[in-house]
Amino acid sequence: MPTAADLDAAIRDVPDFPKPGILFKDITPVLGDATLFKASLDLLAETAGEHQIDKVVGIDARGFIFAAGVAQLLGAGFVPVRKKGKLPWTTHEMAYTLEYGESIVEIHADAVKPGEKILLVDDLLATGGTAAASIKLLKALDADIVAVSFLIELASLKGRDALVHPHINAILTY
Repeated sequence: MPTAADLDAAIRDVPDFPKPGILFKDITPVLGDATLFKASLDLLAETAGEHQIDKVVGIDARGFIFAAGVAQLLGAGFVPVRKKGKLPWTTHEMAYTLEYGESIVEIHADAVKPGEKILLVDDLLATGGTAAASIKLLKALDADIVAVSFLIELASLKGRDALVHPHINAILTY
């Protein structure tokens, strides 16, 4: 099985994307390689530990790719946290600031039942705004968030500090 080091070797750095000064971590080489993609899903699924997960929540948009695969591996449901205006049902919403702007995320009001065990997954932890907003949304639904897991953490941006949760995992840290 490929390791985190193999995933690291496949991830491309793209300077000045989506705007000058941002170093974008391009995960598409991982997604395009079946063996590396499966390894990324396996490593993220392991962050649930021994917990029986009811739902894996993925953050718009690349988080959906990983969260849906992890949900399938764990035998859990998948729930999307989406950008405002993309969900067709009654929603809860939360505004947040990200590394290059502001946005609002939403979750269906009935997506998670009180007490359900949740693994929150996204591809990247940067400043932590999106994940922090997602955690607040899940707490508003009385979810039991077991862990918050990322494929990549950009440690210099201190996003972990914005998250109020004791179990934060990153497969790769830069």
